[in-house]
Amino acid sequence: MPQLTVNEAAGTLINYVAKLSFTDLIAIGNGGQKNLFKLPAGSGVLSCVVWEKTAIAGSTSLVIDVGTTLADPDEFIDALDVDAMTDPVANTGDAFVQAAGNTTIKGGVLPVKRVATATNVVIEVNDAAITSITAGEVVIALQVIDFSRV
Repeated sequence: MPQLTVNEAAGTLINYVAKLSFTDLIAIGNGGQKNLFKLPAGSGVLSCVVWEKTAIAGSTSLVIDVGTTLADPDEFIDALDVDAMTDPVANTGDAFVQAAGNTTIKGGVLPVKRVATATNVVIEVNDAAITSITAGEVVIALQVIDFSRV
Protein backbone atom coordinates (compact mmCIF):
# COMPACT_ATOMS: atom_id res chain seq x y z
CA MET A 1 0.00 0.00 0.00
CA PRO A 2 1.45 3.43 -0.91
CA GLN A 3 2.30 5.82 1.92
CA LEU A 4 1.82 9.54 2.00
CA THR A 5 4.92 11.67 1.55
CA VAL A 6 5.96 13.98 4.39
CA ASN A 7 4.26 17.00 2.78
CA GLU A 8 1.07 15.01 2.25
CA ALA A 9 0.97 13.44 5.71
CA ALA A 10 -1.85 14.84 7.80
CA GLY A 11 -0.77 17.22 10.52
CA THR A 12 2.94 17.58 9.69
CA LEU A 13 2.76 21.05 8.14
CA ILE A 14 1.92 23.93 10.48
CA ASN A 15 1.17 27.49 9.46
CA TYR A 16 1.48 30.23 12.07
CA VAL A 17 0.16 33.74 11.43
CA ALA A 18 0.53 36.77 13.67
CA LYS A 19 -1.22 40.06 12.96
CA LEU A 20 0.28 43.05 14.74
CA SER A 21 -1.60 46.33 14.71
CA PHE A 22 0.18 49.64 15.19
CA THR A 23 -0.96 49.59 18.84
CA ASP A 24 0.67 46.15 19.26
CA LEU A 25 3.92 47.55 17.81
CA ILE A 26 3.77 50.57 20.14
CA ALA A 27 3.21 48.23 23.11
CA ILE A 28 6.30 46.20 22.16
CA GLY A 29 8.29 49.45 22.12
CA ASN A 30 11.61 50.53 20.67
CA GLY A 31 14.13 47.72 21.17
CA GLY A 32 11.42 45.52 22.65
CA GLN A 33 10.62 41.88 21.89
CA LYS A 34 7.46 39.78 21.91
CA ASN A 35 6.91 36.04 21.61
CA LEU A 36 4.92 35.31 18.45
CA PHE A 37 4.89 31.52 18.18
CA LYS A 38 6.38 28.42 19.78
CA LEU A 39 8.12 25.95 17.47
CA PRO A 40 7.27 22.40 18.57
CA ALA A 41 10.11 20.06 19.53
CA GLY A 42 11.25 18.16 16.44
CA SER A 43 10.23 20.84 13.93
CA GLY A 44 11.92 22.99 11.30
CA VAL A 45 11.04 26.30 9.63
CA LEU A 46 10.35 26.23 5.89
CA SER A 47 9.61 29.92 5.33
CA CYS A 48 8.89 33.23 7.02
CA VAL A 49 6.98 36.01 5.24
CA VAL A 50 6.23 39.56 6.40
CA TRP A 51 3.49 41.63 4.81
CA GLU A 52 2.67 45.26 5.55
CA LYS A 53 -1.09 44.72 5.27
CA THR A 54 -1.94 48.30 6.19
CA ALA A 55 0.65 51.01 5.57
CA ILE A 56 2.55 52.25 8.60
CA ALA A 57 1.76 55.92 9.22
CA GLY A 58 3.60 58.30 11.53
CA SER A 59 7.10 56.82 11.23
CA THR A 60 9.58 56.16 8.46
CA SER A 61 12.03 54.14 10.54
CA LEU A 62 10.22 50.94 11.61
CA VAL A 63 12.63 47.98 11.43
CA ILE A 64 11.89 44.45 12.64
CA ASP A 65 13.75 41.18 13.16
CA VAL A 66 12.10 37.76 13.53
CA GLY A 67 13.93 34.76 14.98
CA THR A 68 14.69 32.71 18.06
CA THR A 69 17.92 34.13 19.51
CA LEU A 70 16.95 36.73 22.10
CA ALA A 71 20.25 38.62 21.80
CA ASP A 72 19.57 39.17 18.08
CA PRO A 73 16.46 37.40 16.75
CA ASP A 74 17.25 37.58 13.04
CA GLU A 75 17.28 33.96 11.86
CA PHE A 76 14.12 34.35 9.74
CA ILE A 77 13.80 38.08 9.00
CA ASP A 78 16.77 40.43 9.42
CA ALA A 79 16.59 44.25 9.70
CA LEU A 80 13.44 44.60 7.60
CA ASP A 81 12.49 48.24 6.97
CA VAL A 82 8.73 47.69 7.21
CA ASP A 83 7.51 51.15 6.24
CA ALA A 84 9.58 50.98 3.01
CA MET A 85 8.00 47.68 1.90
CA THR A 86 6.11 47.57 -1.40
CA ASP A 87 5.56 43.78 -1.48
CA PRO A 88 5.64 40.95 1.07
CA VAL A 89 9.20 39.98 2.02
CA ALA A 90 10.35 36.41 2.69
CA ASN A 91 13.32 34.61 4.23
CA THR A 92 15.84 37.44 4.64
CA GLY A 93 17.25 36.17 7.93
CA ASP A 94 20.58 34.58 8.74
CA ALA A 95 19.20 31.02 8.72
CA PHE A 96 18.15 31.39 5.07
CA VAL A 97 21.44 32.84 3.77
CA GLN A 98 23.68 30.36 2.00
CA ALA A 99 27.22 29.71 3.23
CA ALA A 100 28.65 32.23 0.74
CA GLY A 101 26.65 34.89 2.56
CA ASN A 102 25.47 36.68 -0.56
CA THR A 103 22.46 34.75 -1.86
CA THR A 104 19.16 33.67 -0.39
CA ILE A 105 17.49 30.41 -1.34
CA LYS A 106 14.93 31.14 -4.06
CA GLY A 107 13.11 27.82 -4.24
CA GLY A 108 12.88 24.29 -3.04
CA VAL A 109 12.45 23.15 0.53
CA LEU A 110 15.28 23.21 3.03
CA PRO A 111 14.05 23.32 6.61
CA VAL A 112 16.11 25.76 8.65
CA LYS A 113 16.28 26.23 12.41
CA ARG A 114 15.45 22.64 13.26
CA VAL A 115 14.77 22.44 17.00
CA ALA A 116 15.02 19.52 19.43
CA THR A 117 13.04 21.31 22.15
CA ALA A 118 10.08 23.69 21.97
CA THR A 119 11.47 27.12 21.03
CA ASN A 120 9.91 30.59 21.01
CA VAL A 121 9.89 32.72 17.87
CA VAL A 122 10.11 36.42 18.70
CA ILE A 123 9.80 39.75 16.94
CA GLU A 124 12.12 42.61 17.81
CA VAL A 125 10.94 46.12 17.01
CA ASN A 126 13.38 48.96 16.46
CA ASP A 127 12.03 52.46 15.87
CA ALA A 128 12.92 55.54 17.89
CA ALA A 129 9.63 57.08 16.68
CA ILE A 130 7.48 54.04 17.58
CA THR A 131 5.09 56.09 19.72
CA SER A 132 4.39 58.36 16.72
CA ILE A 133 2.82 55.56 14.66
CA THR A 134 -0.87 56.27 14.08
CA ALA A 135 -1.90 53.46 11.71
CA GLY A 136 -0.70 50.21 10.21
CA GLU A 137 -0.80 46.44 10.46
CA VAL A 138 1.96 43.90 9.91
CA VAL A 139 1.29 40.22 9.20
CA ILE A 140 4.00 37.62 9.90
CA ALA A 141 3.55 34.08 8.60
CA LEU A 142 5.74 31.10 9.44
CA GLN A 143 5.51 27.73 7.72
CA VAL A 144 6.82 24.88 9.87
CA ILE A 145 7.20 21.15 9.33
CA ASP A 146 6.78 19.10 12.49
CA PHE A 147 9.02 16.04 12.14
CA SER A 148 7.76 14.61 15.42
CA ARG A 149 4.46 13.82 13.72
CA VAL A 150 6.00 11.86 10.85
